[in-house]
Amino acid sequence: MRELADAARRWAAEGRPGVLARPITETGFGPRNLGEAVLIDADGHCHGSLYRGTFDDYLAAQAAALPEGDTACVREVAVHEEEVKRAGLTCGGQADVLLQPLHTLPTAWWDLLADGSDAALVTRLDASGTRAASTVVTSAPRQDDAGTDVSAEVVERARELLARRRTGRDLQPTHGGLVLIETFPALPHLVIVGEGELAGLLVAQAALLGWPAVVTSEAQEAVRLLSERPGGACLIMLSHDPEVDVPVLSSALTTGVAYVGALGSRRTQARRAASLTEAGFDEVQLGRVHGPIGLDLGARTAAETALAICAEVLAALDGREARVLREGSGSINA
Repeated sequence: MRELADAARRWAAEGRPGVLARPITETGFGPRNLGEAVLIDADGHCHGSLYRGTFDDYLAAQAAALPEGDTACVREVAVHEEEVKRAGLTCGGQADVLLQPLHTLPTAWWDLLADGSDAALVTRLDASGTRAASTVVTSAPRQDDAGTDVSAEVVERARELLARRRTGRDLQPTHGGLVLIETFPALPHLVIVGEGELAGLLVAQAALLGWPAVVTSEAQEAVRLLSERPGGACLIMLSHDPEVDVPVLSSALTTGVAYVGALGSRRTQARRAASLTEAGFDEVQLGRVHGPIGLDLGARTAAETALAICAEVLAALDGREARVLREGSGSINA
């Protein structure tokens, strides 16, 4: 949905009508981006991507048929068997899709998405499925939070989901309908300290994941980059220079960046830990440093190491221990 923010803000400023369509429940479809959505303009053109465009014509027709005065409708879509291959999807599935006029969505929602900030959208849907009202919730209280009719429990749940640092949705039944919480945490922003082949491969791997990444070899520049948006910043320390790694690691631990990782042998990790202890950091704080960095995937080459590092960042931001999927139970996309 982030990729729609600029268009949505422009349409809203110009007074152009539009309808936002996104899933509220899903079964099947395989791995995919939970933030996918489409904006449908007055001419029935879909902007954005949802299920590889399989249902664009149908959703455009439903948007055009939305009765005047209604602020929502929910429609079921499904694709199975031979249709899956034609659609280019991984597997079949079905979903309930919420269509909501653009003017009913807070402008602050699009502003936060465009800025890359943490944001959750709480939408209350009535039992008839024809009335919806949306409110923005952020990780920290905002000045304009006062006066919203979202319960404290829903706000707490939205912030709990944002803290997991993964895009997602949560649908809760209420006595009057449904409450949908859509979470868009700040994108992981890799700050890679130290140059070389691995740094370049980390940038490439991050790009595949849609994560911004920047490389620097200067301690002062790294500290500045980490402080700009600590909630989304992820430090990847490649430098072994004590005049670089210790001050940057100190800054990362002090400002509370989302992820702190450091490349190097166990001897190098011990040297860093000793310096950080001398600087006043305790065992709990030192425990936030992922070092040696990366998941144990058997990586040997620089490309494999970049993959192992980004995989650990992904797992750490979601607050889970990496494991083999076949050893677990329940949904593999949870």
